[in-house]
Amino acid sequence: MKSAVDWFEIPAIDIERAARFYGQIYDTKMAIGEVNPGYPMAMLPVGPGGIGGAVVQGKGYVPSTEGTVVWLHGGEDLNIVLNRVEAAGGKALTPKMSIGEHGFAAFFLDSEGNRVGLHSMA
Repeated sequence: MKSAVDWFEIPAIDIERAARFYGQIYDTKMAIGEVNPGYPMAMLPVGPGGIGGAVVQGKGYVPSTEGTVVWLHGGEDLNIVLNRVEAAGGKALTPKMSIGEHGFAAFFLDSEGNRVGLHSMA
């Protein structure tokens, strides 16, 4: 087994707002589509290792600051992404912090109210 994670979905209340938020922090355009009727989604950029995910709106998708945390790739230096969070409509919850030999981490609150982690090695 290469990875325990195959796919992830981040809940959204307003898919257009969420797509703008994640598009802004990753400096990309996120298209909204519907794989399943009634569940619009915007695909996030695929990081190293090819694991993908999306922001999804629909029944059963409830943003939360509790429970499972999705960790997104922060690129070469997660501060680049973290510094875009507030201008995009979110909130930085922690500054970049060292996690020793495992690199660096930070938490932010997205536009929908989800607590999300960022990770980078530098």
